[in-house]
Amino acid sequence: MDIVHLVQSAVAPVFLLSGVAATLAVLTNRLARAVDRARALEERLEKHIGNAKHLHEELVVLARRARYINAAISLCAVSALLVTLVVVTLFASAFFGAGLAATIALLFVGSMLFLTGAFVAFFIEVRLATAHLRIGPPK
Repeated sequence: MDIVHLVQSAVAPVFLLSGVAATLAVLTNRLARAVDRARALEERLEKHIGNAKHLHEELVVLARRARYINAAISLCAVSALLVTLVVVTLFASAFFGAGLAATIALLFVGSMLFLTGAFVAFFIEVRLATAHLRIGPPK
């Protein structure tokens, strides 16, 4: 395989990698917002500002959301790792003449499975956040 064709073959996984990186940015921002909100609620709880039961309930929801976001981040990171291994394996296969097509396919499919899991965890977290959304003053 010539180098031009090899680089062309590596472009698609690299675009996928940039999409995974953008997803990681979204997820880390959501996690940071949940952590900031939890800290604010814990401070209110310590200072006895507001209904303690309601604050505990919100903290429980935030903890669940953070677990799902953390799972999505972990799954995205593994997916990104597998995509980078796809690119490395593409080049290794070309330079060493090894028949690594099956390995490349398995790495790519694995990456897609982990990315799918990350999106499922993200979907659940968004549903949790929406289900517990409160607009307006507390009742």
